[in-house]
Amino acid sequence: MIVRSFKDIENTDRHVKAASGTWESKRIVLAKEKVGFSLHETVLYAGTETSMWYANHIEAVLCTEGEAELTNDETGEKHWITPGTMYLLDGHERHTMRPKTDFRCVCVFNPPVTGREDHDENGVYPLLTEEG
Repeated sequence: MIVRSFKDIENTDRHVKAASGTWESKRIVLAKEKVGFSLHETVLYAGTETSMWYANHIEAVLCTEGEAELTNDETGEKHWITPGTMYLLDGHERHTMRPKTDFRCVCVFNPPVTGREDHDENGVYPLLTEEG
């Protein structure tokens, strides 16, 4: 059994801040736990824009606080995401988030991330693995 709090994660290598300065993420469950998914709490900052493309992962996102516009960059379709709203990137969709307020969400990734990932120039997380 693993029990872990956000306080345990703050200011450790599990507390990742994007090089872009648009978000930070507390990586609660990672690939090294070997459970088949990773679990994160992420905050995207108000007034920023983050373009992403999880070419190597499926991601489910549940908004717990704040508001943001989600754009499917492939279709142009826009969605307003508010607390209690979930979106699932089951087709590896390129997408952009534009938070109106600080936007807090819980994210699940499959395959799990290692915790070292950040978006590359295409908005992609590389497919990193844990050895052993």
